[in-house]
Order: sequence, then structure tokens, then C-alpha cells
Amino acid sequence: MKHKNRVAERFDWTLTLLLLMFFLVSCVAIYSGQASNQYSGSNFLLQQVFWYGVGAVIVAVVMYFDSDQLNRLSWIIYGIGILLLVILAFAPVTEFTPKINGAQSWFITPVGSIQPSEFMKVFLIMALSRTICKHQEKFLNRSMKTDYILLLKIGFVTGLPILLVMMQPDLGTALVMLAIMTGIIFISGISWKIILSLYGSGAALAGIILYFVIWAPDILEKYLKVKPYQFDRIYAWLDPNNHAAGYHLSNSLKAIGSGMLTGKGFGERKVYIPESHTDFIFSVIGEEYGFLGGSIVIGLFFLLIYHLTKTALETVDPYNTYICVGIISMLVFHVFQNIGMTIQVLPITGIPLPFISYGGSSLMGNMFAMGLVYSIHYHHRNYMFSSGKNYTESNTTKTMERSHSTN
Repeated sequence: MKHKNRVAERFDWTLTLLLLMFFLVSCVAIYSGQASNQYSGSNFLLQQVFWYGVGAVIVAVVMYFDSDQLNRLSWIIYGIGILLLVILAFAPVTEFTPKINGAQSWFITPVGSIQPSEFMKVFLIMALSRTICKHQEKFLNRSMKTDYILLLKIGFVTGLPILLVMMQPDLGTALVMLAIMTGIIFISGISWKIILSLYGSGAALAGIILYFVIWAPDILEKYLKVKPYQFDRIYAWLDPNNHAAGYHLSNSLKAIGSGMLTGKGFGERKVYIPESHTDFIFSVIGEEYGFLGGSIVIGLFFLLIYHLTKTALETVDPYNTYICVGIISMLVFHVFQNIGMTIQVLPITGIPLPFISYGGSSLMGNMFAMGLVYSIHYHHRNYMFSSGKNYTESNTTKTMERSHSTN
């Protein structure tokens, strides 16, 4: 009985409650999205419930492993993800590896389509966390030279999956990986002189490219051989009403705007948006539940990020801290980009809203990430300003449990 109470105390009930709330929001929004679009032969709501069930199993499996075990497995898991991306990059277009919407990003299986890049984002977080921890163990005395070495390591580990993802091509996922790398770099201990010069140069280059795309596209077409259609998303973002590619965005703005403060009510959608149960799920929420409904959803994400930040501060294991920061970076970018593209703050990139948009691979990848958080909370929970007693007790209990299971 005492053992059961200790297990219950170490279980992350707050995260469980938040995931349950996301599950309910997702079910309601997907039901409305698929009903208004009159999809035939597909019940996305039941499929989403199924994928949530699979995600729960993934959480249970990942939570079983402690940080030491996950740390040792990081390169193996990362290697599996790279192997799957390599297969997609060089496989011919078949029924098993089809090209959908211009991208060869999925494996078609009897239970549904699997997108390896969604898992690769979490595998990347694990690999980067291990890379930084090993580097810091090797170079106890930091210098500009060791910081540059670490930056090169991080760049290589991140650059390989980005290259393979861009070969599909999938710009949205590549941007998420860059966001993960950025978040982890900021707390890696690398000198801010290096970080500011690196990202300052990157921002300047992005600004120059955007300038040429808007004001002098013919130069990019002539010297960089860029095709005119590749600018469509930028033009559709800036002027959706007068550009064919801006159809989704234009209707999304109409839907969210017509929702006003409290929305039209459940099932009362009037604005048609293709694929509204996936990338544009926030438009469904905005139209049916208005500003208040959208604010509640954003508030749930804020609570999730706060909880992950709290977990990162409480753990005493650097590997766990990097894991939490990587997950936070991934989720923040997803939420900001997805909601931003539905209200014309950012260009459309096809990034789903975590835990709410329909999608088996996306949901399972996010649940894998949550499994890492559950593991941190269960095996290595510690409180700020404590003497470390809680951490010692946790490790002692874990050792006793392993000894008992072995016997």
C-alpha cells in the first residue's frame, strides 16, 4: 500500500489533466471540422481517439525508462529516425511510399500513414541533449574554442535530419527542427557573443531574401534559379484575397472574424475551409467558440508550457533539462506558427496544432515527447531550493524496485 502511494505521488497528474483537456478539445473540434466539410468514408474523430489510445501506450512505455537509460538509447533512437528518413529520400514512389501533396513524407501501413519526420523531431531533442551533456563532461574548462566545437556538433546533428526532410520536401518540419536547435543552444552554455553573431547574421540574411522575394523576385529567378511558384506562399500571406494560393487563409480570416466574442455555437460553422480538421483546426474553434474559445485553447498551451518549464527547473539532471527545453521549443514554435498562419501573422507552412489537429504521426510524436516528461517527473523529480533529499530518495526507491524485479 505504501509503495502504491509513493508511485501515485511521483506520477505527473497535472500533465495528465492537461492532456485530457486537449483530448476533449480535439474531439469536439475535429467532429465539427469533418461534419461541415462532409467527408465521406472517413471518421476522423474515431481515428483520433484511436491514435490518442496508441499515444497513451507510447507514454507508458517511455515513462518506464529513466533518464540514464534514455540517455544511452538516444543515439540508437536517433539513428533509427535517420534511417527511416534516408529510406524515404531515396525510395521510389510506390503505394508504400507515395507522394502526397507534392511531398514524399509518409509510409503507408495497414493501420494508417506514418510520417517519420514527426518522430524525428523528438529523436533530435534526445540526440542534442546527449551531445551537449557528453561535450560538457569532456570539456570541463570552457573557452571560445570549445564553444565553437559544441556548435559544430549541434549543427551536424541537426543539419542531417533537416537535409533529409527538405529532400521530401517539408519546409515546416525543417523549421521546427531549427527552433528546437535554437532553444537548446540558448541554454547550452555557448557564449552569447557566438550566439548573437550567428543568429544576427541569420536574421539579416532572411530579411534580405524576403526583400528580394517581395521587391525583386526576378533577381532570385535569374541568379538562384528559383521558380516563381515557390514564392506563392509569401504572396498569398501578404495578399490572400488577390492570390489563388491565399484561398485557405482568406476563408480562415472570415471564419475566425465571424466568430466574434463568443462564436456561433457548436456545429454552426458557415465558412468552408478545406482540411479544416488538420492544419486549420484553430479556424474551426475561432468560428464556433469565438475569441473566448480561442483564448481558452491558448491558455491550455500556456499552462502546458508553464508545467514543462517547472519540470525543467525542478530536475537536477542536465540531460532532463535539455529534454524539457527542446520539447518547449518544439511546442511553442508549433503553436505560434499554426495559430499565426490562421490569422495572417505568419505564412502558411502546414504545421499542425499540437494535440488538437487530426494526425496520427503528429499526435504519437507529441505523446512520445510527453512520455519523456512523465519519465522525468516519475524517476527524477526534485524541488527547487531543496537539499537534494527528494532526488536521493527517488533514486534509492528506483534502485530497490529494480533489485526487487530482478529477484
